[in-house]
Amino acid sequence: MKPERPEDGVVDLIDVILRDGAIVRADVIITVADVPLVGLKLSAALAGMDTMTEYGLFEAWDARQRQRHRKQPEASDSER
Repeated sequence: MKPERPEDGVVDLIDVILRDGAIVRADVIITVADVPLVGLKLSAALAGMDTMTEYGLFEAWDARQRQRHRKQPEASDSER
């Protein structure tokens, strides 16, 4: 897939990330004068909620949110 306009590339990238998901992992060590002071192990998952729940992430949160919204009465037109 080749984007027709430069901005289409960003839209296509976001579409693929939300649809398929992406995992970013990084190890960072902060040193001062060659002395390691702080270590960070970072891990992040980015995807649309359908993809997240498909992979077993946020399933409990998603179920709670859906249940909460089913219990709330419909908002009237004046509240919207």
